Formats: sequence, C-alpha cells, structure tokens
Amino acid sequence: MEGEKLLVAPFCTRQFNISAGFDVFASFSRYLLENHWYKQWKAYVESGDQNSSSFPGRINNAELFEDLESYRLKDRLVEHEEYVLVPEEVWDKLVNWYGIEHDQPAIERKVVDLPSMQKVEVYPVELYLCQHNDMDNPVMAQFSRMDMIDAVLKEARRQFSVPAEDETRLWLKNSDGSCERIRNVQMTVLDACLSSGQVVIMETRSKDGTWPSSRPHIMKNSIEDEELYRGQPGVCGLTNLGNTCFMNSALQCLSNVPPLTEYFLNNCYLDELNFSNPLGMKGEIAEAYADLIKQMWSGHHRSIVPRMFKTKVGHFASQFLGYQQHDSQELLSFLLDGLHEDLNRVKKKEYIELKDAAGRPDEEVAEEAWRNHKRRNNSIIVDIFHGLFKSTLVCPECGKISVTFDPFCYLSAPLPVSKERVMEVFFVYMDPCKKPEQHRLIVPKAGKVLDLCRALSKHTEVPAERMMVADVFSHRFYKIYQMEESLSCILDRDDIFIYEVSVSTLEDSVTADAVVLPVYLRERTPNRDYSDTYYGVVLFGHPLLVSVPRDQLSWDALYQLLLHRLSRYVSQPNSDEEDDQSEEEEDLYNKRPNGLSEGEEEEEEEEEETTAEGSTSQDPSSETEENPSDASLGEEGAGAKGRHNPNPSSCHPSQAHRTPSSSPSPPTANQAKRKCCLPQKRRKLLFTLQAVNSNGTSDRLAGQDESSTVSFNSQPYIAMDWDSEMKKRYYNETEAEGYIKHDCMGYTLKKNPVRLQECIDLFTTVETLEEENPWYCPMCKRHQLATKKLDLWSLPEILIIHLKRFSYTKFSREKLDTLVEFPIQDLDFSDFIIKPQKDTDPMLYKYDLIAVSNHFGGLRDGHYTTFARNKDSGTWHYFDDSSVSAVSKAQIESKAAYVLFYQRQDKICHPTLHAAPVSTASSRNEDDCGACCGSNSGEQASRDFMDVD
Repeated sequence: MEGEKLLVAPFCTRQFNISAGFDVFASFSRYLLENHWYKQWKAYVESGDQNSSSFPGRINNAELFEDLESYRLKDRLVEHEEYVLVPEEVWDKLVNWYGIEHDQPAIERKVVDLPSMQKVEVYPVELYLCQHNDMDNPVMAQFSRMDMIDAVLKEARRQFSVPAEDETRLWLKNSDGSCERIRNVQMTVLDACLSSGQVVIMETRSKDGTWPSSRPHIMKNSIEDEELYRGQPGVCGLTNLGNTCFMNSALQCLSNVPPLTEYFLNNCYLDELNFSNPLGMKGEIAEAYADLIKQMWSGHHRSIVPRMFKTKVGHFASQFLGYQQHDSQELLSFLLDGLHEDLNRVKKKEYIELKDAAGRPDEEVAEEAWRNHKRRNNSIIVDIFHGLFKSTLVCPECGKISVTFDPFCYLSAPLPVSKERVMEVFFVYMDPCKKPEQHRLIVPKAGKVLDLCRALSKHTEVPAERMMVADVFSHRFYKIYQMEESLSCILDRDDIFIYEVSVSTLEDSVTADAVVLPVYLRERTPNRDYSDTYYGVVLFGHPLLVSVPRDQLSWDALYQLLLHRLSRYVSQPNSDEEDDQSEEEEDLYNKRPNGLSEGEEEEEEEEEETTAEGSTSQDPSSETEENPSDASLGEEGAGAKGRHNPNPSSCHPSQAHRTPSSSPSPPTANQAKRKCCLPQKRRKLLFTLQAVNSNGTSDRLAGQDESSTVSFNSQPYIAMDWDSEMKKRYYNETEAEGYIKHDCMGYTLKKNPVRLQECIDLFTTVETLEEENPWYCPMCKRHQLATKKLDLWSLPEILIIHLKRFSYTKFSREKLDTLVEFPIQDLDFSDFIIKPQKDTDPMLYKYDLIAVSNHFGGLRDGHYTTFARNKDSGTWHYFDDSSVSAVSKAQIESKAAYVLFYQRQDKICHPTLHAAPVSTASSRNEDDCGACCGSNSGEQASRDFMDVD
C-alpha cells in the first residue's frame, strides 16, 4: 500500500493543475482539498521515505469550514492559497489511502460549462426555500448552477414533507417583494438566472383544485363552504363574464372528453410542457386549462369563474379580447391548436419536404404522410383528436391528378342548403282605397328582383313589370332596386316595399309616358332655440312611389295627385274651415321657404286663380344608400301599437266622390286645376311640396327658371311638408300605417330534417375550387379551378363534427336552423372510410356521442349551451353557463346542435357506479333537477335564447 502511494504521487501531483485535470479526467466534478494538508502530503510523497515525519495523516479540511456543525464553506477562499482542486479519481484514491478526519463531508463541486470556458463553481447557489403559507421560516439549500429547477422543487418537497400525490409549483420572490412564476422546471439554475440569497416559494394546490395565490380575496367562510361542498366531479358550471357563453360551451365540451381530462388530472402534462416552441404559448395556455380542469373535477365547486383562463386566451389571441360574442367552434379550434403546441413533444421541428403520390399505392403515401406529421407534431391532441383524409385534385385542362394525405382535427360538415328562400314584403297598390298587403313569397335564392315581382304578381294579378321594389328604412328609401339585381342583396331583416306603378319598369324611363317620383312625408316643427321663422323637419309615415304623367308635371297638379293618393287617410277641410282661414295662417305659409314664389303669385293674379302649391325646384341628386334598420311594421300596423282599420276596403268619406274604388287612376291636370280654382280666396293648403335630396333631409334650392312646371333631369325626390297642427287635424296616422295580411302569410316553407350521414356525404362530394382559391397545376404551370374531393382515410379516438350552420356569401349571411338528426349511440363510419378494412374490428368505426355545443338565436345575437356525458357517472347534463341540470338522452337532439363530440366505442370506459358520493345539499339539488328536467330542461334547451351575457 505504501509503495503504491509513492509510485502514484508524481502522477497525482501533475493533475492538481485544473486545466490539465479537464483534459485527462472525464469527470465533471472536482473536490476541494485543504492547501496545508496538500503541501504536507506532497512533501511526504516526494521524499520517498515511508517513515518520514511529514506523513500527512487523515485528510482534514476543517480550515475551509466556518464551523464543524453546518460545514458551510468560508467566504472568499483563494485557490492555491487555501485550497486546491483535485479530480474525482484523485480524491477517491486519497480518501481510500488516508481517510477523512472526523467524518468531514467531501466538498464536491461541479464543472460549469460557460459559453467560452469551463469553470469549477466553488461556491454553489444558496437558495432560501419556504412554503406559500409559511414564508417566515425559510430553509437554506445549496444547488449547483447546472442543477435543474426540478431538483429545487424536489428538495423543497423533501424539506417540507409534501405528499407525493399533492401538486406543487415554484415562485421566485424578487427584491421588490413581487413574485414571479418559475414555469419551466426542466431548465438549469444557471439558465433561470437564480443567484444566492434569493427566496424560492413552494405553493401546493388546494383540494378544490385552486392555487392559494389565485384565489380571490373573499371571506374565509366562503372558502370553507367551497371546501366542504362535495358534488359530482365534472358537474360544475362556468360563470358568464359577459358574452363568454361561447367559451363556456367549448370548455364544457372539452372537459367531458375522458382521455384529455384524465391526462390533465393525472399531471401527465407537467412532463410534456414545451416552453421553447415558437408556435406555442410558453406553456401558459396548457397550464391555465389544467387549472380549470382540476377545479371543475375537484367536486368542491358548484360553479367557478374562468377569469384567469379568459385573460390568457385574450393575451395570446387578440380576436378574443374584450367581451364581444364569438363562435364556440372558433375558440375550440384555437384552444386545440394552442394545447397541441404547448404540449408538443417535438422540441425542435425538422424541415420535411412534402411529396406527391406520383402513382404510388395509397397505403404507402398515407403511412408516409402520417409519419411525417408525427415527426413535427406529437402531442396528446394528436393522439386523440387527429385523423387523416385523402385529398384528390384534378386539373380541368390537362387532367393532372394530385393526391395528398392531410391530417385533420375536426370535420366541418356542410348542411344541405335549400335553393329557395322565403321573403316577406309589403305591396302598395296605386288604388288609394286599398290598404297595403303583407305577402310571404317563396323565391329562388339565386334569383333576381324580377323573380320576386313575378312571385308577387301571382298573388296580386298586377304585372311584374309594373312593380318597383324598395328597401324602406326610417321613413325613407334606403335603396330602390333594379329588376336585374340579385336577391342576395336583400337581407331577411330588410323592410321591403313593392309599389304598383303605371309604367313598365322594363322600358326606358326617358321615353316613358310617366315619371315615378319618390315622395317623403315630413312634419315641420318650430325649434324653440331659434327664431319663430325657423322650422325643423322630421320624417314620418311610409314613403311613396307615385306615377305622375309627364303632362302633369306641375306643382299644382302634383299637389292634387298626392291628395288623391292619400285620400284613404287624409281628409280635406270643409267649406266652413276654408272660410275661417285667417290672414295669420296665410302669412305663416308665406314665410316658409318652400311656400309660393313671387313669380307664381303674379301668375295667379293674372289668371285669377290660386294654385295649390307654388314651390320652385331644381334637379335633385340621385339616390344614396344608408344602412337599414329594424323599423318594420307591426302585426296590424307600424310599431308595437298594432294599428288597424276596421274597414280597410273603404276610402275616407270626404274623398269617396272623388275617386271611385273601381278606378285607381289619378285625376287629370285639367280636373286638378279646376278643383283648386277658388275665385277671390286662397284655399287652405294641407301641406307644401319641396324638392329634396335622396335622404329627405336637405331641400333643393330653386333654379333660375321659377315656372310652375316641374322639370327633372334625374331621379327626383319630393317631400310633403306638414304643419304640426294640420297633420294633427287632417292626417289619420292609424289608418295610414294600417295594412292587411294576405292569405299567403299562413304558408311556411317546410324544412325536412336531415341525417348526419347526409352531411358527411356532402363533405366527401366532388366540388370545384373557387376563384379566390385556385390550385397551381404543375403540368399546366398556372393556377386552375380544379375539382377537389375529400375522402376519410383514418379517424381519431375523439371525432369532432362541426355543423356549418353559418353561411356567409358576398351579399348575404344566414344561419341554417335545419334539424340534423344525429345518433346518440352507434354512429357507424365504416361506409365512409376508404382505407382497406381487412380483418378490422368493426368497433373501430363506431362512435358514441359524449358532448354537444348548442347555439340558439341568429347571426347577430345568440346563446351557447352544452349537453355533455359525465365520464365517471355516465349521466347527461345540460350546462348553461353557471347553471347545470340533469337531462335525458331524448332532450339532446335539437335544431341548436352546432358542434358534436363522438368517442370511439372501443375506447369508452363504462362506469360501474352511476354517481359519486355527494353531500346532503348536493343530493337534494340533483333530485330537484332530476324531478323537473322533464318539463323545464327541455323547454330551456329548445327556446330561442337572446344572449344576456
């Protein structure tokens, strides 16, 4: 033994130089050796005398420690003066030969790889560990800079005796007192920038699934009540934060996907969090979702507030910021993609060049495509949600066939769309004695305005070419349609009025015998903030399209013609009222800017006649468009008053002698002139006429020619201005806004239910690519509108089917409320899979329903709810935000079904128990829900919700 010591001495002494040690020894550990003992040992071995008095004895590093109890290393020790570093192999030899004094611990230090050098960390990082609920009693622990954060967590769990089943996480306390999450436990202490003296806090998840640091500041009694509550895990509502029902619905569906929920409840996600994926969200979405699932499945909550999850979603997806209504399927797509990238097991994605089939067998191409997909995408989401479909593109010119196999996460199945649509319109006759009629018409979706008029012509016997179609909004014409315009421009919410006119709208309007004038009704109201001579105007009533013969284009004739058209609801003053007309009233009319002009008064004096109207005009501008509103008529009249005429077929008594009901023709110019000629006195005017712009808000000033003839070079707009008092006395508003319903209003377009299999058939139907999305043909060397066909090759364990209820085109948007009949059990896909099924278990193609996301309402408003099957109890529940109730399978199928979740039958674990043990209060609630679900739940699930988020 002694001879071996002397022989190895020259070898050992050469290795005490740290740089030489790195080259010779593979170990990345070095040991501190007290310099005085080392020098004595060196002299001993160099003397060659085994009996020398310089024998060092046991290794003694006492001079390097502050004390012999904690064995903490002294600060600021200097290498080669107070200690030397020896490799692990040398240390083991020395300990074996000489031993260690007083059982002193070995001072092992690791070699740290720095960017340009290697260095021995003599002084490790000293961290103070404490618990979240006891931060006043920290424990000091030492860690190498090369240790993983996971080692810090394990040491903290050991120090504080945390049970293995409890979940923990770490926080770093900053110098300013704030705390920061240490998310990635697979990074080193060096990479985490931890330094000596910092405090690391360990937090333990509560039994109810919450983190103590995330709990809101609420009363202690409320926290205790939540912890004492024990309900069925997973049967937990989600509070609506304001239009977040779409998010709640998607979360409830995913929460009831058994393999995904088990993955998070068993903490499998902790080892697969991907913090370096540039396409991911640094693991934050996965952690936020895990927190939500653990709370929902703790059984300690009736309902939870998903505020933190909402904040995370808005942070990484700006489209979900704020509290606007969104699509549950869009959030579902974002969430699945975010979870996949946050949990992707592939840390560094390699570049893979996609190859075309080039005539190879489908099995070979499909296997290659799936293998390439897994090389870049490998996560729990891929494992349970991703399938494979075959895409076949055919060039219409050269016949080139391109076959690719692409992965999918869900199927967006189209619904069979009817080629017809129902439109409700109001028809206004030229005959003033006839009230407007409301009609419900069935027209082709791809039709034109002329088709609408032809459908109406069958009900009214008025030729289609003698109709004009207009969209009425806020007492004015939003738009007047041409016959060749597409019906897709007209939305279901638009108020469409169709007017009978005396000229053919298919002919040239320039050569026509009559001009169609749009006429507005306005009320003049004095504005108290201005002088008495200023009058404001307010539109009222329904506008008119009036046919005026070209030989009657004078203001006085137009006045009489409009009196004729309004005779059903406008009465004329009798002779006594005319005799009582005062000079003050005459002056009032003369002051108005649209009263009689001086030229016309002179002409009247020369002819000794008083015209009915003397306002001059100029050519108004063409029509402009505005946004539509919901100012539609009520059931029996405009608004909610339900105005109604008990005798809709008769005109006003005072007008009966003027216009026979059998003749809708207006009086001629001469007749109108004779009727308005009253010798030596001015007849009382019910209203004045004014040329206006298309909105009816601005008057058109008079031109240079102030004759009484109305001359228009473009589309004119006329306003009938009423004084408030005259309108009150002679205008019957109830009669004016009344209408009758045609018998066709009782007709409905029957929508037959469709089977889910029909929607899948449509998904796999050959279609032609749109012009906005052409395919580049490698043979033709240019983009082509190729035909495309999708076929299902393989299906995942969890199959998500998105029913495309929302239809968006260039001119229209609509929601399809077709009832889709989908099976609760035994959905068979064997007829849709084109992959060869040799000796395959039929169970691989059969699915059972586990969740449904419902949408009630229309495009602009609505409400989302969820039906879901609990994985533990097997019972179905209805989730309506924070409200949860038990339901039967018979209540699940409805027109509101939007996103369907199916699980393959061979993966379903059927529960042996129907329900978990619950508290007394919980049992009572479940019984109440079960007793009333037959009456209330079905009604709640089928009603047309308006979102009150």
